[in-house]
Amino acid sequence: MTVHETTEGAAGQGGAAPRSARALARARRLHALARFWRQYRSHRGGVFGLAVLVVIALLALAAPLLAGEESRSVTEATGGALEEPSGEFLLGTDQFGRDVLALLLWGTRVSLMVGLLAAFLSVAIGALVGITAGHYKGWYATVVMRITDWFLVMPTLVLAIALSTVMARSLWTTILAIGVTTWPTTARLVRAQTLAVESRPYIERARALGGGHGHIMARHVLPNVMPLVLAQTTLVISLAILTEATLAFLGLGDPTVVSWGGLLQDAREAGAVSSGNWWYITPPGLAIALVALAFTLCGRAIESVLNPKLGVSR
Repeated sequence: MTVHETTEGAAGQGGAAPRSARALARARRLHALARFWRQYRSHRGGVFGLAVLVVIALLALAAPLLAGEESRSVTEATGGALEEPSGEFLLGTDQFGRDVLALLLWGTRVSLMVGLLAAFLSVAIGALVGITAGHYKGWYATVVMRITDWFLVMPTLVLAIALSTVMARSLWTTILAIGVTTWPTTARLVRAQTLAVESRPYIERARALGGGHGHIMARHVLPNVMPLVLAQTTLVISLAILTEATLAFLGLGDPTVVSWGGLLQDAREAGAVSSGNWWYITPPGLAIALVALAFTLCGRAIESVLNPKLGVSR
């Protein structure tokens, strides 16, 4: 009897052949995701926030279908200036006669894109600074954390305004200004988690077996701080959207794109507050508040699932 026949016989007698390491790792990841979803959906606030974000994301993707490109054009406006809500214009029109509802849909795309990209940049910088400062320690950690403390004590909005003022007014300038001014909180949190991870015995074993700095940070530290980074990202997104709206409201955003903050700025310039044109200024303000609340609820639910000791209410 050959070795191949013996193996097949053993597999037939003992059931299915053992799965590969890759298949076992995939099964563990799927099981972990299923467990995470079961715990997440027990948080009513988190489920509500996720549902709101899904609806808003679908509206943003469908904006070209629901509101054509011409709806953003001043020269192709079909309504009169500052018309009240009606059957033709559900949210009325702006000072140029454009449909406010169509502008709101287009603004969803810009505001979400700025929030996501700025949050990604902010969390990436914060995670890199936090992990390296927690791993190398010594003079490097001292210098880096003093710089972090300086950013922490400086008002984020003031720094973002300063960067937006000296740089060209564009969407990428807004993203860069938000990303490079909101990372210190993430850096502090990630560094604390990195110090806790590096005090564990298996890190010493990895060093004893010849693991270098890059190996330890990438293979041992990063996977352990990723849950914290994920939870922090959802919270930073809401902050980024609010900051973008503030910059656009102050006239520091990209004038060529439509965003929720830009709509508020246009409404202010048109005198919507003093004239009582509530349909122009209220929808973008409510949209900003709703999205910020939804991301905050999702972030709190994720934190509670990943760290039950927080005791976040459901």
